[in-house]
Amino acid sequence: MNMNERLKAAGERRVACVGIIMDGNRRWALSRGLSGIEGHTAGFTKAREIVRHAFSTGIETIILYAFSTENWSRPPKEVAYLMDLFSGALVRELNEISREGIRVRFIGDFTRLPEKLYASIKKLERESTDARLGKTLVIALSYGGRAEIIAAARATVARGEEMTEDSLAHHLWTAEMPDPDIIIRTGGQIRLSNFLPWQSVYSELFFTDTLWPDFSRDEFDSILVEFSARERRHGK
Repeated sequence: MNMNERLKAAGERRVACVGIIMDGNRRWALSRGLSGIEGHTAGFTKAREIVRHAFSTGIETIILYAFSTENWSRPPKEVAYLMDLFSGALVRELNEISREGIRVRFIGDFTRLPEKLYASIKKLERESTDARLGKTLVIALSYGGRAEIIAAARATVARGEEMTEDSLAHHLWTAEMPDPDIIIRTGGQIRLSNFLPWQSVYSELFFTDTLWPDFSRDEFDSILVEFSARERRHGK
């Protein structure tokens, strides 16, 4: 049974937006006698594969948790490598994605990013604004959900607006993006770790023990099928 047949059997509930917490790169590397840096490289390769596959299933928005505000406390050598990875391989890959007609956006606190990386991501965002396919890849980089909410609250107050759900949401970094229907976390941890706390209140959560570099397209498809079988009540 192919993917379309599996979704039909499960009810064909449409998935518009998926968030992914890509956890387990360092443990994957350690289990193979590799360095943590090599694990991050493998994780980047996996992200490239899963993003393209997810878009092929009809999903319109994908949000990847690439680097959290808490990740800045990791060893300086590891952080420096990740910044280099983002500045090099990630930007090259995202340039290719944008040329395919997919919009690329970044969310997070960019004040701590290297100047070169910040300039690259703003250039990518500008150049992909005319995306043709109605698909958006969002990279959460130096992202923390609490920091996002605080920033939105400050912006609401600074503009003299009444504090409502709508006014606050308007100032979130994810403004104009859909809330995720599904959030997937690999690596065996059962928590969201400050990822989209405002936007995930009605998301369906999927936790898998699979380490991110081992996460497969088949496992992703199985999650879509399980989602189709779940009843979403939204508090009703």
